[in-house]
Amino acid sequence: MFKLNEIKELIELLDKTSVHELEIENEGTRLCIRKPGKSELVHVQPMIASSAPQTLAPLQAAPVAADNNQADAAGQSAENAAADANLHKIVSPMVGIFYRASSPDANPYVNVGDKVGMKTTVCIIEAMKLMNELEAEVKGEIVDILVENGQLVEYGQPLFLVKPE
Repeated sequence: MFKLNEIKELIELLDKTSVHELEIENEGTRLCIRKPGKSELVHVQPMIASSAPQTLAPLQAAPVAADNNQADAAGQSAENAAADANLHKIVSPMVGIFYRASSPDANPYVNVGDKVGMKTTVCIIEAMKLMNELEAEVKGEIVDILVENGQLVEYGQPLFLVKPE
């Protein structure tokens, strides 16, 4: 069962990102949080079939401001797509907070230009107060770091670009 403070923390983290929906299963309980677009509700449903789902109050999220440079970003991403075709993307395996180092005062695991091996730790993703080390999964050179330290990342979001050897 999720604790109320954990749910509040997840709602606050979700509110600060462009992620619109978050679904987590933990110890037989499923939690689904959606930002309102229409009349959305936050649902907590026990996985046991005999229990009725519980409904909480609607999630009140601040409106996300539209980016004025979306047209420019779309043009740049089309140009970058051709260059990215030969690069390997290291993606986030989960929703969580991205950290480049093991602690705030430690050196980052990797920087642009660093050589990595298949088992080289490149970052940590914190999810539900658990620190999950992420490995490169490819041998090559870090070409770009696509997210900022402390940023909330989505499942499948590219984190690093690696030029394979």
